[in-house]
Amino acid sequence: MKELRQARDAVIGALNQAGLTALAAFPPGGVREYRGPVAAVAVETAQGTALGFCGYLGRRVDRETGESVEVYGKRLDGVVTVDVRGNRAADCEAGCETAAEALLGRLPDGIRPGELSWEGMRWEKETGMFLRRGRLQCQAVFVAETAEDGGEFLDFMLKGVVRH
Repeated sequence: MKELRQARDAVIGALNQAGLTALAAFPPGGVREYRGPVAAVAVETAQGTALGFCGYLGRRVDRETGESVEVYGKRLDGVVTVDVRGNRAADCEAGCETAAEALLGRLPDGIRPGELSWEGMRWEKETGMFLRRGRLQCQAVFVAETAEDGGEFLDFMLKGVVRH
C-alpha cells in the first residue's frame, strides 16, 4: 500500500533531518559503517478510514489553472516502530532522545503523533549492539484529487508533503 510507504518515508525523513541516520530496514552489514546510532523504521499496524462522506471532502479551485477539482481523503490509524541501535549504550540513548524529539514535534502536518513508548535498552547478541525499540501511535491523513477533466483519480498523498 503506497500510503504505508509514504508514512514510513515521512518518519525516516524527519529522523534524518533531526540528525539521526534512519533507514527503512536494518542494514544487512549492521551499523558499524555509520557513525553514531542508526534507526530502522517500519509501519507495524495500520487501519484505514475514509474521511468525509465516502471519502469525499468537497471541491477546491487550483490556484494555477483556475480549474475546480474534487478532493477525497482518508485516514490511517497505526503504529510506527523505530528500532534504534548503537555500538555504545550512550549512542543508543542519544539516538532515542533525537528520535523522540523528531517523532513528537517534527513530523509533516499529515502525521499526527499520539503516544510514544520505548522499551528498555538491551544488548542484542545477534548484532553485537545496544537496541532500544520505540512505538509511536499516530494518525496519517491522505488526500487525493481528481484530474482536471474530472475523470482520472490521482493517488492519495500524505497531507502536507510536497509532490515531486
